[in-house]
Amino acid sequence: MANNDDQFKKVISHAKEYGYVFQSSEIYDGLSAVYDYAQNGVELKKNIRDYWWKAMVQMHDNIVGLDAAIFMHPTTWKASGHVDAFSDPLIDNKDSKKRYRADVLVEDYCLKIENKIDKEVAKAAKRFGNAFNKEEFVSTNGRVVGYKEKIDTILKRLGQSLENEDLKDVKALIEELEIACPLSGSRNWTDVKQFNLMFGTKLGASAETAMDLYLRPETAQGIFVNFLNVQKTGRMKIPFGIAQTGKAFRNEIVARQFIFRMREFEQMEMQFFIKPGTQGKWYDYWKETRLKWHLSLGLGADNYRFHDHEKLAHYADAAADIEFKFPFGFKELEGIHSRTDFDLKAHEEFSGKKLQYFDHEENASYTPYVLETSIGLDRMFLAVFSNSLMDETLEDGSVRRVLKLPAVLAPTKAAVFPLVKKDGLPEVAKQIIEDLKWDFNVFYDEKDAVGKRYRRQDAAGTPFCITIDHDTLEDNTVTIRHRDTMDQQRVKIEDLKDIIKKEVDVKEWLMKI
Repeated sequence: MANNDDQFKKVISHAKEYGYVFQSSEIYDGLSAVYDYAQNGVELKKNIRDYWWKAMVQMHDNIVGLDAAIFMHPTTWKASGHVDAFSDPLIDNKDSKKRYRADVLVEDYCLKIENKIDKEVAKAAKRFGNAFNKEEFVSTNGRVVGYKEKIDTILKRLGQSLENEDLKDVKALIEELEIACPLSGSRNWTDVKQFNLMFGTKLGASAETAMDLYLRPETAQGIFVNFLNVQKTGRMKIPFGIAQTGKAFRNEIVARQFIFRMREFEQMEMQFFIKPGTQGKWYDYWKETRLKWHLSLGLGADNYRFHDHEKLAHYADAAADIEFKFPFGFKELEGIHSRTDFDLKAHEEFSGKKLQYFDHEENASYTPYVLETSIGLDRMFLAVFSNSLMDETLEDGSVRRVLKLPAVLAPTKAAVFPLVKKDGLPEVAKQIIEDLKWDFNVFYDEKDAVGKRYRRQDAAGTPFCITIDHDTLEDNTVTIRHRDTMDQQRVKIEDLKDIIKKEVDVKEWLMKI
């Protein structure tokens, strides 16, 4: 685990050093679990959002977009169940005075058992070499099977206790597993209590007349309350989807793991409205479709897995997470939920307005069911960034740190260098920049030896470096270097745009799906 901790520390420091993520209000000692996206981070984040939007909205003729306001009428949150039920089970350690999410303590305990499984698998793989069959080993090795059964038993009990709101049993489970405070090692725990996660605020000019509002804890409700507006104005036929990206806010008590769990974060959600009875088919469709989107980025199929929910939300009839292998283990990246007709029915009841769909083919009205796909943009950013950061030992024994971001997402697509700062080379370089910047984000650098400039761009994640030398003045060719392979080619200046486009074009990447 120490290795993974070291890798995660590298990720956090690299994100700051190369202008990706800064601590919010850092000059005032920062604000816990709130981060700012810096000059490169904002570009990477925008590129991920665009990649999602193109695949979700542009590529589907029955999915449209929406941008609902962050403030919503307070009854929205009563209808959605957030006022009464949007809470986390918290437990305090009496000695360290630290507060933890009870379910996360138990999940982290299970993660340690998973790490033991990984070690057993690694040992066996080393022992058996090419003859090693991972699936067979995992399903037949007594020790591994025992570990898996232990994890299943613990998570099943946790899920049932949370569902039954049996917080006494959640505490009993923590005590039986002898889970200690990560900070102090103490097992002196308080009872488990529920804590509502919504941020409250006020709307109005004076304290007496002000209305109590909430900052939205999710973006989905803005879609549900606009269901009929979009359906009628867009003349949408079921099945159809409404997609939205935007900020959401949760007063996370145990916000941690850098940008993985923040108090202000961004979601990318799509609510797909379907005919009741077809939810099984669409649930399978969206699970498969969303996993293909992730795999198109080439981060490695082994880094993803589905996790079916033991504990279903009261409105769901099926739910699964796409989990990603972060430096701190497999964690939820995207949720696919079959939400039945709970949302539209609840808003219909609380608003007194009909939220039904008239099906012309059947000549009947019904309340659509909803299939949801919901992904955290910040988590996706962390998945891409942490997976791409690596140290490579080169043939000469030196080590280069490289950020192998998928080229389609990289903030800067090409850096342009004059070999020296004289002889007309900077002028040619700047002319190339002028030409390329209409299509791509490009960067100019003339400081230090070319080798050092290459290293800087490798670490910043730039897929291409273009060097102008004295031969360029003679034959109009330049050297283009590829970040991942470090291969260099001599190419004509007029071919640069096509070479870069082939590697970074969204179409080239999404076609893999």
